[in-house]
Amino acid sequence: MRPSFWLLLACLTLVPPQVSADPFSFVVVGDQPYGNNARTTDLYRSLIGAINATDPALVIHVGDTKSGGTLCTDDKLRQQLDFLNDFTAPTLYAPGDNEWTDCHRLVAGAYDPNERLDFIRATYYTDPDTSFGQNPIAVTHQGADGFPENTRVMLDDVMFVTAHVVGSNNSFEATRPETAVEYAARDAANRQWLQDSFAAAKDAKAMVLSIHADMFEFGFSPPWDPEGFVRHSGFRLFAETLVWQAGLFDRPVLLAFGDSHKFRMFRPFPRTAPNIMALETFGDKHMHAVRVHVTPDDSFPFAVQPLINPDQPLTRKVQKKKKKN
Repeated sequence: MRPSFWLLLACLTLVPPQVSADPFSFVVVGDQPYGNNARTTDLYRSLIGAINATDPALVIHVGDTKSGGTLCTDDKLRQQLDFLNDFTAPTLYAPGDNEWTDCHRLVAGAYDPNERLDFIRATYYTDPDTSFGQNPIAVTHQGADGFPENTRVMLDDVMFVTAHVVGSNNSFEATRPETAVEYAARDAANRQWLQDSFAAAKDAKAMVLSIHADMFEFGFSPPWDPEGFVRHSGFRLFAETLVWQAGLFDRPVLLAFGDSHKFRMFRPFPRTAPNIMALETFGDKHMHAVRVHVTPDDSFPFAVQPLINPDQPLTRKVQKKKKKN
């Protein structure tokens, strides 16, 4: 007995349609602007204009909004906050070491790093429920635990997460008790935030995790552990948590960072977490950014494109050799 037309129609009606997430783009920028001169400021404003012109869904600044060799004054840090709010798109920010960790340097003003971090938290996060940028959006944050800089937001089935992991070995210096205490609390909070964020991303198709630090510059991949860290690394526990959670997630994870000022992409954990792709953005020498096109339904949804500063084009001067008589 063949099923009737109406029975088939009813069965088809009960099948939910497959909803595809729309493609979009976001921009990663970091390690700039450095210096106090007008030329640097003008170049950065030019880059901000170029980023705004692409109309991204999100901008992520991965930290080091100032040079480690410039003073860590209140005015300087407020200036960088103003820059964050010059982006027309919603903007996330992962603090870098130059904004607070390295402020103990004489050239930076010999500040107490923890005091500078307190200033940033009190000044930048007056409304931690929203992002930076001219068109802010609601974000989830870890402010209740004292870490409002750790944020996340879901956009078109992709979870975006920031975690406060900085260069200079994540500010872990065993010989300085005051920094070791701060590091231990922040590192524990970061690892808990990472676990909570992966749990919140259970229905996401991919994740973008943004930090400042280049965790792979020093103390990574010792001869006895090609995908591990030396014991005194300030990144070891966070990276181990990332590898563990990414394995459980089993979907693409893009790790965006800065710190070393080298535009590159690579897989840092090809054996233990092959679904993690690392992306480092340009730094102050070039003053460019990286635009990432996202097609959430693709098996690897991220396509990366340099976003070139129009006032800093990729050209090379070729000197003409003098002709020999």
